Amino acid sequence: MNKVKKRSLIVSLAILAVVVFALLAFLGLYFTRIQTIGSIERLTDYADGYNLYRMDVKYDYNLDNIIDYGIQDDQTMIDAILKEALPLLPVKIKAPNFGCTVFCLTDTDGDVHMGRNYDFSKDTSAMLVYCAPKDGYKSIAFAALDNVSANVPDENIKKELASLTAPFICLDGMNEKGVSIAVLTLDSEPVRQSTGKPVISTTLAIRLVLDRAATTEEAVELLRSYDMFASSGRDYHFYITDASGDGRVIEYDINGEPRELIDTPSEAVTNFFIRHKDEVLPNQKNGIYGHGRERYDAVLEVLETEKGNYTDDTVWNAMKAAAQDPNPDNITSNTQWSISYNNTDLSADIAIRRHWSDVTHCELETKVTTPLK
Repeated sequence: MNKVKKRSLIVSLAILAVVVFALLAFLGLYFTRIQTIGSIERLTDYADGYNLYRMDVKYDYNLDNIIDYGIQDDQTMIDAILKEALPLLPVKIKAPNFGCTVFCLTDTDGDVHMGRNYDFSKDTSAMLVYCAPKDGYKSIAFAALDNVSANVPDENIKKELASLTAPFICLDGMNEKGVSIAVLTLDSEPVRQSTGKPVISTTLAIRLVLDRAATTEEAVELLRSYDMFASSGRDYHFYITDASGDGRVIEYDINGEPRELIDTPSEAVTNFFIRHKDEVLPNQKNGIYGHGRERYDAVLEVLETEKGNYTDDTVWNAMKAAAQDPNPDNITSNTQWSISYNNTDLSADIAIRRHWSDVTHCELETKVTTPLK
């Protein structure tokens, strides 16, 4: 073999070695992500194409990596999520939006429930996301798949990959300690805290609480340790409760500068500042203070009517009373899912898109999902 051929062979082998190494590294990085994709399962079958799916997150994510990326706006938030969920791949998603009604009650058996309607004008499928981070608490949570353009997540590889971002775009959930959290939109200017603390965005706050908070008080203190960036050009508040029934609304003071985090005990909340509920009238916008007083009142009416005899049916009666049909003029209309979280026995029952007679039961510990009729 002459020197030219020998040199050519060495170069070819070197290139092949680099390609093989890169391929093995990629497969190593994506093996558990491929397993996660393989866990996607459709749980309902509706003619309109909007369904409930489930996914078991098997890849080991690092929430601190996302936060440390340095969130400054919607795009850097998305870039940070994609870098963690889909490293090395050119995938695009949009920032999520949220509406809603949330409340808490303790039934006659002593079980604590959080009832949650997710309302948004644009139709979506829902993903039930099971997470078990190495250094955090196990949880179940729900993501709106339209936010990642994946209403049929197992339709093609692009949508399957987009679904890998689901842990970081969940809109409500509950962890193994019995802490549950939900986000609701407001009508005020988006909060943009800048006090020198690490910055966290809306849905990352949900993941933070689910992974790391064992009580409502711990959740509040966790959120206080970050500057909040409200995503998608809207403002938000959170509702958090725990296994003891400590339900609080977490808001960023609309009348303060900087907008300080304030936690207020409350049975229920919709799309107005609970601290300013006396300024809010039903069936209308109320400027910066928000809207949805009629849904709040509807929930409280059910709770008052059934007081002393709360059951799981009470949760569903309240959610039905506050549910909304589609209204193209109202971004927080069109109930996409309704969930009764049981913070005591660590389960959740969900009906999507007002299919009240078609409920799916989810167990956090066993990851078992069963249809309830």
